Amino acid sequence: MLAGITSIMGTCKDYIARNFAWAASSSSFVDIPYTLLYSAIEHPELTVESEAQLCEALLGWLSHNIEFRECFPINYEDSCYNILKKVRICLLPLDFATGTRRCFPSFADDIIHAILFVMNNHRSSLINTFEDNDCSKSLRIRLTKYSEKIVLCGCPHVTMDILFLGILPNDIDFTCEPDRGDYSCIIQKAGSFLSFESVVEVDISKCPNLRFALVIQWLYLAFPSLRILKASHYLDFKYENLYSFLRMCPHIVEVDLTVDISPVIFGNVSVLSANVEEHQFADTMRYKILEEKITLSSMSEIISAKPVFANITKLTLEGRSDTNDLELLKLSSLLLSLSFLNIKGCPLVTDMGISKLLMKCPRLQSLISSYTAFGRNSIKILCLEIFFRNGSEGTPGNSSAMASRLQELQIDGCKDVDNNSLLHLMSKISIMRILSLRETSLDDDALYKLASCSLEKLDISDTLVSMQSLNYVIKRNPEMRSLRGTGCSKLHHGGDQNLAYTHRTEFQDFLDELGKRCMLEELALGWGFSSIGLERLQPAFRNLRVLYVGLGAEMDHHLLCLVPKICPLLESLVLRFQVIYDDIVRSILESLKHLRMLWLCCCLGYFTSLYFQIPMLNLTSLKLDWVTPWMTNNDLILLTQNCSNVLELSLSGCKLLDSGSQEIIASGWPGLKYVHLEECGRITSQGVTFLFNCKAIEELKLRHNGRGLARNFMLDAASKLPLLRKLSLDLCDAVQGGFDSPSHSERFYLSTVKICRCKAQRCAFKLEKLGGFNPVHKETIVLEYTSKQLRTTVVRERI
Repeated sequence: MLAGITSIMGTCKDYIARNFAWAASSSSFVDIPYTLLYSAIEHPELTVESEAQLCEALLGWLSHNIEFRECFPINYEDSCYNILKKVRICLLPLDFATGTRRCFPSFADDIIHAILFVMNNHRSSLINTFEDNDCSKSLRIRLTKYSEKIVLCGCPHVTMDILFLGILPNDIDFTCEPDRGDYSCIIQKAGSFLSFESVVEVDISKCPNLRFALVIQWLYLAFPSLRILKASHYLDFKYENLYSFLRMCPHIVEVDLTVDISPVIFGNVSVLSANVEEHQFADTMRYKILEEKITLSSMSEIISAKPVFANITKLTLEGRSDTNDLELLKLSSLLLSLSFLNIKGCPLVTDMGISKLLMKCPRLQSLISSYTAFGRNSIKILCLEIFFRNGSEGTPGNSSAMASRLQELQIDGCKDVDNNSLLHLMSKISIMRILSLRETSLDDDALYKLASCSLEKLDISDTLVSMQSLNYVIKRNPEMRSLRGTGCSKLHHGGDQNLAYTHRTEFQDFLDELGKRCMLEELALGWGFSSIGLERLQPAFRNLRVLYVGLGAEMDHHLLCLVPKICPLLESLVLRFQVIYDDIVRSILESLKHLRMLWLCCCLGYFTSLYFQIPMLNLTSLKLDWVTPWMTNNDLILLTQNCSNVLELSLSGCKLLDSGSQEIIASGWPGLKYVHLEECGRITSQGVTFLFNCKAIEELKLRHNGRGLARNFMLDAASKLPLLRKLSLDLCDAVQGGFDSPSHSERFYLSTVKICRCKAQRCAFKLEKLGGFNPVHKETIVLEYTSKQLRTTVVRERI
């Protein structure tokens, strides 16, 4: 009997270990006995997607079982210590570590200390790894024959050495002492590497210390069946490496190389001056030796042995502002099977370059080319009739334009698309599911030509369409799930009485169509949107997840109070330029239990801090811009206590905050990723110290919060915040009148820096400022670091 129980327990242990991701997602995971869980964690075939997945599951298990302390084999504190010790904290993402600080402060501090130690003492920590087998386990990525997905996203401390350490044979001799300047001899000594056939997806996003050329070799050696690579926010990138990768890994179907889109979008800003400084990557001797040691006999022979064409179907190059026509066209020779292409925010790619690319990608079904030079030539290719017969091209038969096969098209902000081209394009679109035409010359004539009846998402924001043509599209597309139409001035009657009557009729038709046909999940409207008759839309809005009410929308007090009742499943709510009061805020905070994002911007009316006491534990994004001028440090404390899981914070116009607010923000929300503080009293009057404790900040905006920022602030922020990519400042806050910009080698992970400059303007009502002068915006200096150069642009707008 005892033997049978032991056998069953052993089988359970094996199954949990090999299927840990599935087990952790089960609601019954918290009921697993401590001894069984502990033995599964120790299992040599424990299979997890990431160390964060393991750690999160264990922390959840411990939190749930804290009330059953008597069930632990030893006291609770020792049990926690023993089981959490099995987590390889050196491989945890930095944002995960900061996020656990509020509930597990001591454990979180241990994680952060370990991560920063590896970052700052990389060579010595790796040498200790080679000398100490137990230490080697702490830096070895968990890989087993059952692994299917590897996630290292958000680990700025992970280097190529750690990646290769994970695929070295387990029995390699770590006792030899390598040269402290060159430990690649250990890798050379291995001779061969472990291979993991089951791994189909690898995510190395936000890992700035990796080198793409070596990553390719690591992937080639370790994961022969790899299908998906995610490497977003990664600047160390060269297109020749991508060519090699696509040929060396024939099973690859998806590659994501997204970076942040440049804030300098030509056509949207006025450029005053621009300068480009080319730079070369300075390879360290350590990496040069490593690349030489890990040779694949002959790279050229291996590449030439592969098929000419790759099997990739999905490629994302969003934000790659240094991508040009030549690089894209070279790549297109490998993309015959491509069905999804995202080149959003690639300004150097011309309309002719995009059109040539389209000619080489006949199977394309999704094209995202917003904020590019996409224009008449590209539309001409999309609408070109190509003849097919029995699947072969060039033989007379049925004709088909690429536009008629497209299911997704996003061309937001493409200024080179004229009205005639849009008319032609709309008439060819027939099976489109996602269509985004924001900030284009779209008008009623073009929208009436839209042939598709299968739209699920439509964005016509900031265009010239009217309510009449929008009604026409709504009637023809009953499966609409997302509709965005902010900034469309022609949706509004404009004050004319006759037009007002017509508008009311058309708006009622619009509501009737939404109520009868659509089960919307996202709605964003401004001008032309009113509360007349909106209450009867409750059945249509019961699945609404996102509601954006912008400038020009006429939402009365009664309807705003009813929003939680009409849209009970809302996860994101944005109210801009509306009139709000206490009862509206109370209704929102008390009733919307699924709310994750709340943004109140430039709203009139008045509400108090009384409702900051309402718990909003699901809220992860909180933006209060120019709506809470009365906010004090005590109010801020209430917010941190009742909205404890906020990761994105934006506060503007909170004049009563002071330097003590920093500590409240940092201690209350240690896991912040996005911080925007503008015109917030004296928050930075004594510098920035406490905010640097939020180690996972990726975007930081500090403007007009007190003159206390040192000249070296940019370098200081980049060095102390390992994941910081975007930084926005104002010269008014500089103690010495300016900031030193970091060189390419000093920028760490920074990709974009925006510095606003103000000029003094006489102001009769603010004599205490600048002796009768008030600072007003003059221009913005934008620094952009790419894989090839540093671009410095001065624009007139405040961005």
